[in-house]
Amino acid sequence: MSLRICILETDILRPEFVDQYQGYGQMFVRLFSSQPIAAEFTVFNVMQGEYPADDQVFDAYLVTGSKADSFGADPWIQTLKSYLLTRYERGDKLLGVCFGHQLLALLLGGKSERATQGWGVGTHQYTLAARAPWMTPVVEELTLLISHQDQVTALPENATVIASSDFCPFAAYHINDQVLCFQGHPEFIHDYSRALLDLRQEHLGEQIYNTGIASLEQGHHGQTVAEWMMRFVAHKPQVSA
Repeated sequence: MSLRICILETDILRPEFVDQYQGYGQMFVRLFSSQPIAAEFTVFNVMQGEYPADDQVFDAYLVTGSKADSFGADPWIQTLKSYLLTRYERGDKLLGVCFGHQLLALLLGGKSERATQGWGVGTHQYTLAARAPWMTPVVEELTLLISHQDQVTALPENATVIASSDFCPFAAYHINDQVLCFQGHPEFIHDYSRALLDLRQEHLGEQIYNTGIASLEQGHHGQTVAEWMMRFVAHKPQVSA
């Protein structure tokens, strides 16, 4: 039986990217289609007010990345926070990437804000700080494509750090068997990262741009994280007698 995943899309791609990439929701659908656990996906663009009907049932809810700030006051962000808090209180599994990672941390008692470290772009390596049964396949360190100027600066009290670096100390975390979030973008591919870097070249400055472009020579663990996410959703914790 397939897992049923609700993708809450929190951005609209720039017009020049739409033909090739459609949107972040479809980028996740493509990513997850090549991992081994059967899953079905339905995308709702919450920026445009789209949400599942009350009678639709999902095994997990995934919040995508966005140009918006997770700590922003936009009405659609406030609506999304209320929706996610309800889902959390009902015990639903929640997944977050970039904006979603920051928003869920903020919502559940942590903090996210503009990072003093500045922009993170290109390919980035993280040290793995924790192991869990759903973290299969096993990797020694985690490498992901990134594009962010905001970060989680304080985790919710009950969160466990999974991955960290000096640049991004809270790069991935989970809250028990219910919430799993990553700052990096498993759904990105090198061509999209390069397109974003080119778009922001002037804003980033030559040093950050050139370092980011050079880092794209490295591979990344997007497929690994996709499998971790689906194993996390499928994972049933052992109940002691």
